[in-house]
Amino acid sequence: MANGSRQAAWEFFGAELKRRREESGFTQVELGARVFVSGGYIGQFEQAIRKPQLDVARRIDETLRTDGIFERLCRKLIDDRRYADYFVKAAELETLATKICEFAPALIPGLLQTPAYARAVTLAMNPFAPEETVDEKVAGRVERGRLLKDATRPVYWAILHENVLRIPVGGPAVMAEQLERVAELARDRSVLVQVLPYAAGAYPVMTGDLRLMEFDDAPATAYTEAVYSGNLLDDPAVVQRAQSAYDLLRADALSPELSLALIQSAAEDFGRCASTT
Repeated sequence: MANGSRQAAWEFFGAELKRRREESGFTQVELGARVFVSGGYIGQFEQAIRKPQLDVARRIDETLRTDGIFERLCRKLIDDRRYADYFVKAAELETLATKICEFAPALIPGLLQTPAYARAVTLAMNPFAPEETVDEKVAGRVERGRLLKDATRPVYWAILHENVLRIPVGGPAVMAEQLERVAELARDRSVLVQVLPYAAGAYPVMTGDLRLMEFDDAPATAYTEAVYSGNLLDDPAVVQRAQSAYDLLRADALSPELSLALIQSAAEDFGRCASTT
């Protein structure tokens, strides 16, 4: 499903939710209380600003007695090939998060990727995939990135290992554009980015990516990713350990100012390399 038609479908979901809610005599606050989210979230669902999780859609059906229509719509809209099966739930949750903290040991996080960088990553992971599948996956990355431009965007903090700045994904021109993009977002204070330098040595999370997500109306979660697998963790004790690990990464990382200077320097190096090839 193309991005425009997907957004139109979510807008239909929101309009139908508003119509059914009003027919049932509920205010946004009243419906939110019945399905365990805030009234503000119901309003954002109706405006297609945020997308409900599947269990919320199911509770809406039960409360409004809508015979499963919102669950079916939700399943249809999230059932696509843009994301790996193990990442779908995390992708849903990031649209609801008020704060996202990521550690990336090898690649630019998906929310920050340019289309060219996303394409290079997708082709590396799916070398025999048909063009349509590659286009869908790249579109999914780009669509996710729009989250950081929304009026309700979450606080976003990324720690990038220095590897991320040095691995020439897609070649020098692609890397120069990608790192300039990260630097631009940092300069605009849309995101906060730090770099964990090689000099830091061993670090607490050496087995893959780590993402922490916080919410207004739900406990924090942690998401870890390795080769062809991902784990969404909601046990409070485990999430607390992940948060402690992230705090240690922050302590070893360069300051935001020094990090920005290093990112900008790497972008310029790749730019010079691209201009000579």
